[in-house]
Amino acid sequence: MDIFFHTQTFIVVLALYAGTAVLSLFAFWQVRDGGRTANRVAHFGACLASLLLLAFSVGVFLDGEGKALSFASPFPGIYFAFRIDGLAAFFLGLIGGIAALASWFGVSYQKHFIGKYNLGFFGFFYNAFLLGMVLAVSANQALFFLFAWELMSLASYFLVIFDREDTRNIRAGFLYLLMTQLGTVFIACALFLAYKATGSFDFDVWRLVGLAALSPVWQGVLFGSVLIGFGTKAGIIPLHIWLPEAHPAAPSHVSALMSGVMIKTAIFMIIRFFFDFFPGAPLEWGLVILILGAISSLLGVLYALSEHDIKRLLAYHSVENIGIILLGVGAALVFAGYGLQDFFVFALVAALFHTANHAIFKSLLFMTSGVVVGVTGTRNMEAYGGLIRVLPYSAFFFLIGSMAISAFPPFNGFASEWLVFQSLFVGVAASSLVVKMTFLASIASLSFTGGLAMACFAKAFGITFLGRRRESVSVEHNTSKKEKMSWLVHLPMGVLAILTLALGIGAPFVVSFLVGIVASLVFGTGGETLVFPYLQFMGMSENFSSILPVHGTAVALVVFVAVIGASVGWLTRKRKVTLAPTWDCGMPLSPKMQITATSFSRSLVIIFRGILRPTKQSDVEYRDAETRYFTSVQSVKTDFFDVYRNYVFHPIAQAIGYFSDRVKKIQSGNVNVYMLYVFITLIVLLILTMQ
Repeated sequence: MDIFFHTQTFIVVLALYAGTAVLSLFAFWQVRDGGRTANRVAHFGACLASLLLLAFSVGVFLDGEGKALSFASPFPGIYFAFRIDGLAAFFLGLIGGIAALASWFGVSYQKHFIGKYNLGFFGFFYNAFLLGMVLAVSANQALFFLFAWELMSLASYFLVIFDREDTRNIRAGFLYLLMTQLGTVFIACALFLAYKATGSFDFDVWRLVGLAALSPVWQGVLFGSVLIGFGTKAGIIPLHIWLPEAHPAAPSHVSALMSGVMIKTAIFMIIRFFFDFFPGAPLEWGLVILILGAISSLLGVLYALSEHDIKRLLAYHSVENIGIILLGVGAALVFAGYGLQDFFVFALVAALFHTANHAIFKSLLFMTSGVVVGVTGTRNMEAYGGLIRVLPYSAFFFLIGSMAISAFPPFNGFASEWLVFQSLFVGVAASSLVVKMTFLASIASLSFTGGLAMACFAKAFGITFLGRRRESVSVEHNTSKKEKMSWLVHLPMGVLAILTLALGIGAPFVVSFLVGIVASLVFGTGGETLVFPYLQFMGMSENFSSILPVHGTAVALVVFVAVIGASVGWLTRKRKVTLAPTWDCGMPLSPKMQITATSFSRSLVIIFRGILRPTKQSDVEYRDAETRYFTSVQSVKTDFFDVYRNYVFHPIAQAIGYFSDRVKKIQSGNVNVYMLYVFITLIVLLILTMQ
């Protein structure tokens, strides 16, 4: 294990990602097999690099010391500086673990693209995407970080539009590129404001100097720039409009990476700015993040509940869970403002814990949905039904992921959401009425979110896997045979399913580990020295079971299931099972009689119609155009009014277009006029420099 303690291992990881990217292109061009070899090279190489990255991350924690290294670069103002402290090692381990499983899954999943698209290009951008995430998390210099961030964003754009025969994917990719570049503008603004405050692009200097040189107004601008820039990548409402478009467009294992870890790099940088680079942020910043988290969590699950596209549904749940994470981050900022050290650590740990948990169960759900979409050829849940008979293993794994994301004990989603709840309840005891009301509203939002998430995944699992297979879907597999166990497909799902249970039952140990990361980050060591556990910072180690009752819940659940199972088995031991058609009152049952995804969520959509703004379009064709008494075809299409596009982004786009139309008039085509522009600009710059 000593080899994983050395920084050379990290360099090998970077070289493996870069080398695999290039080798994927070479394999596609040199081996004429439709891309089969390139597919294996791209995914197995990425899997190997990711496993090594995970081992390096574990080695950092076992060693107890952070890692730092830097190299010169040929570009002015940029040098390749890396710093892997406890927080960075945690996120690198998350990236490595999820990427290894997603890459293993992708070997089989991408087979249907063989001979259709250039899988060498896919392998290049896939590994460049992973490399960009690793560089962004470990970068220790602002301009180098900006380069890594752009590498991650641009590579993921090409992955989103990879299946380019579907025009929806091209539009989704363009929207994603537009929004991510908008976020980059604000990120660059935040980085240059930090340079203005410190006189350096070095992150270590930022940690030492802080925000003291910035006026309150510029601090507010910095806060807004960080929140908008990284909030766009995270998918905070109303900056989320790219997320439900781009995540479904990408291949499913890429969707798992984008939703599971890519959007978390934004959370990583938000924590870096507000807790590492510039501690002592105003309490009001925490309240703003709390409000945004509450809105994102509640609206995210409402939009997911109204969706019938299985991958868009999962994408909206990423918005919801980012909101839950922000509730923990916002609570931590408020507690830091009050000087409540124990609860500050506790809230930030809850946010980090849910960050890891969401990466696990969301990756599991995207992988299983990828199998479903591959078998049925559609993302529309209205066309599903009875797939548990065809895909029993995928149905089981989807059920595990559904219970985890719905916060059912003893799975990991329950543990982290419970911790977020506890953090919010502490905030109610604050002295300020505004703070009290903000925390109460956040608690109400999280409560609604939990209940609606259960309803949403009851719909998703029930409509997809239970009931009868609908006639409108074409299942590629022979329905007389069940899904065969495949190590390439089901091993990653099985590992993730086990992790959802392990992190739920072992939550106290995970929290102890995470407290060490937070404590080493904010209490003097800067994350360079890691000593575990740090439970004394919480002041709760003696009564830990009462704060996180996972063990007791798990034991009670196991005992309950065992007793019920034994009782049912004993009572039915002599009963003969007879299979017979369902009594249907003489009427033949058909799949059309089943409840649909629309009807399942209809009552909740009506309750929240003021927020969701549902629309309905009816199309009727009559047999006799004159009498109009008998219909031949009648269809109803439901949709939702996009508030954000129509009221936020469209007006902005129209204003930009109007301004551009006016500005372009200065392009007269006369060279003399252009020289006048240059002359006036030089005079203005000269006057400014003289002052």
